[in-house]
Amino acid sequence: MLPGSILQKLKSAHTDQPGKRPLNFGVYYKNTLVALCHALEDAILAEKHPALMITAFQRGKWYLQEADRYGEIADQAEQIVILAAPDAGFLEHPTSLRSNVSVVSLNPDDPVAVEWHLIIVSPDYTAMVLCQELSEADYGASGFPEDDLERKFYGFWTFEPSLVVETARLAIDHAAPYNPELHRQVSDRLNQIETELQSDSALCHQPKADNLGDVVMRVVSYLRTSEEEHTSHSLDTNLVSNELQAFLRVAQLIDQADVSNPNAAAEVASLAETIGQLLDLPAWQLHRLRLAGLLHRMAFLQQRSELQPETHRYSDDAPSVPLTCPLVPGTQVLRTMQRLRAIATIVTHQTEWWNGSGQPAGLGGDEIPIESRILGLASTFQQELAQRRMADGDSPEALAAALSVCQSQQGDRFDPKLVEALALLVSGLQQGLSLEVVVPKIAAGLWLLDSRSDEDLLSEVSTAMGR
Repeated sequence: MLPGSILQKLKSAHTDQPGKRPLNFGVYYKNTLVALCHALEDAILAEKHPALMITAFQRGKWYLQEADRYGEIADQAEQIVILAAPDAGFLEHPTSLRSNVSVVSLNPDDPVAVEWHLIIVSPDYTAMVLCQELSEADYGASGFPEDDLERKFYGFWTFEPSLVVETARLAIDHAAPYNPELHRQVSDRLNQIETELQSDSALCHQPKADNLGDVVMRVVSYLRTSEEEHTSHSLDTNLVSNELQAFLRVAQLIDQADVSNPNAAAEVASLAETIGQLLDLPAWQLHRLRLAGLLHRMAFLQQRSELQPETHRYSDDAPSVPLTCPLVPGTQVLRTMQRLRAIATIVTHQTEWWNGSGQPAGLGGDEIPIESRILGLASTFQQELAQRRMADGDSPEALAAALSVCQSQQGDRFDPKLVEALALLVSGLQQGLSLEVVVPKIAAGLWLLDSRSDEDLLSEVSTAMGR
């Protein structure tokens, strides 16, 4: 990373700093970044968020390709700040002359002149893409790509409010020597937004299917369209990896919004995988269990009280899309990605009961996928433990109390043999066994995908539901 660049400053601020979470970086092709940025920008237009937007375009010629689109965004956005090294026509374009658009012409040797940033800040919506182009030496023997869309950038993207605000401050501080008055104005506005973000009415603190779900579906749709337009295998792989990142980032945001249980996804993933190991499940099922655990809270983007209790079956009006369930909006979002259909099925059925009285399909016993049974038990145990952890930590007493809740529902809600496996695991934890809980490196998340036996799982559940 170039010294003095925004990406380098942010990484330094999160390296071995108390209270700062290390950042996970990945490599992105230009076509992936174009799709991501358009999807994130469109949320401003679709949801009419009066956002503050700060962008870095490297050179003015790249901005000119988007300038008309930015004119439309300026109709809705509160303010747009554009950083780029100037080119002919850069400052004269009509969008650049608008009252709520500020252009900062970077010096040619400014390290931000090789960066690509999109930073969107508002109380109801935060998002950013933060990348720096690889140098010619970074490409190695393959050399600089001939196709512009195959240019590579190093960085990451996120919806996390605190991280987006932190980066926005770095970006506007970088603009201070060029335009001190703009720096003062935008800094003041960032202070106001940061205060507004703490309000209970701010959507950033209300993860729901009707806001996060729409944003994720928009991201996936743009990435898929870009994938269809290009045939390069490396480009396709990069796009699919980012589709998965979109879901993992939303799941991460849901955890962060729950101050009482901020590590639920990673802990449930580890618990579910360990229970699967105790049952001697094959590696591909353990792999699938881990991903389902990381995404399990997607099913609860909308409160259960909002569901229609009288409908317990999936609609069959779309036979080409098996297991379409209008009652679980979070898992419907997962189904937009073909390679997550089996994961969506596992997550959907985590709330089924062993005695057949659960939702959404009223499956019972072995009709419920084994992964769904494990996931439902692991998430319940983790929630119970999290409630006790604030007072007692992971003490033997807290572990025993959480296990007792699950044992009390053995044979009704939970599969008896799974509760026995959980009891064995808890016994080990009480005796000093350490359960490794690893937050995944989302930027390198493609390894989580595994399509093996997906069709078998979908077929089994379809048969059970049609009994």
